Amino acid sequence: MTEHKTIATHSGSFHADDVFGVGVLMGVHPSHTLIRTRKNEQIEAADFAVDVGGLWDADRGRFDHHQRGFDGARPARVVDGASQPGVGYASAGLVWAAHGADYVRALAQAQGHALDDAGVAEVVRSIDASLVQYLDIVDTGQGDVAPGIFGLSALISQLNTHWMDEQGLTQDTKAALQETRFREAIAITRRFLDHAIVRKISQLRAKETVRRAPRLLDGRVLHLREGGMPWTHVVLEEMPEVLLVIYPDSDGDQYQIKTVPVEAGSFTAKMDLPEAWAGLREQEMAAVTGVADSVFCHMNLFIAGARSQAGAVRLAELALQSAGR
Repeated sequence: MTEHKTIATHSGSFHADDVFGVGVLMGVHPSHTLIRTRKNEQIEAADFAVDVGGLWDADRGRFDHHQRGFDGARPARVVDGASQPGVGYASAGLVWAAHGADYVRALAQAQGHALDDAGVAEVVRSIDASLVQYLDIVDTGQGDVAPGIFGLSALISQLNTHWMDEQGLTQDTKAALQETRFREAIAITRRFLDHAIVRKISQLRAKETVRRAPRLLDGRVLHLREGGMPWTHVVLEEMPEVLLVIYPDSDGDQYQIKTVPVEAGSFTAKMDLPEAWAGLREQEMAAVTGVADSVFCHMNLFIAGARSQAGAVRLAELALQSAGR
């Protein structure tokens, strides 16, 4: 039976870092009691204290960063040959550093995904790099990482009560409303977090599938038998000769041919599809390419499609010839 835990955080307005930290601990300890308070005796009696209590001691379940002299930060990193200080911690990062691995393991197990220790560590690192550090950056004033209300930190803050919400409320009903909003914020944050974790797990599990996939046309075209398979990093890191990737689309009614970017996230491809194909569809595409079951080519020349695998392979062959590759 899971041991019951008490998780304390401050009452009143909340921010993304305490929402995230408490949410992670709730995921690791499904049997728990949440206390939102500023009373020291309740904070000290809790198993965990997040963003309150004036102490950082992960072994004792203490995850505050407001105390005088706090200097917790991620390890320094090298950028363009120069050492840069690591991003300073807020409570989100403190909790994730201590309990992120347990959260990832619990989620992976609950959803039936096999993940070894190295995989867990990679997911924890990735989520910190893509999400958690930015919650810390905003909370500690190290930067504003998204304009307006479009960053997760800013969106979560919109769930706090305001003066019109609080009109006519007693202190107790106001506190109850704030806790309802706090739990709503946790549910939203964990939904995003869980999807991000599972997406990363899918990337890790896809690597071997991509590595084993057949290569066509002298190794320049990778043929994936499943659509939606994340392939970019593996291809860029391990298959420099691959210029095009063919896979069935998500609806299963065509095969798509996709160019390979020069680097992850780039809109520049190692080679474009032929200029003469830009924006063509159906009969026009078939007339220009000679591939009877052609479907389309995007105006920006990074993706095209045909009804059959053979048609897609023929389009790839024509594209390589046109590019002199």
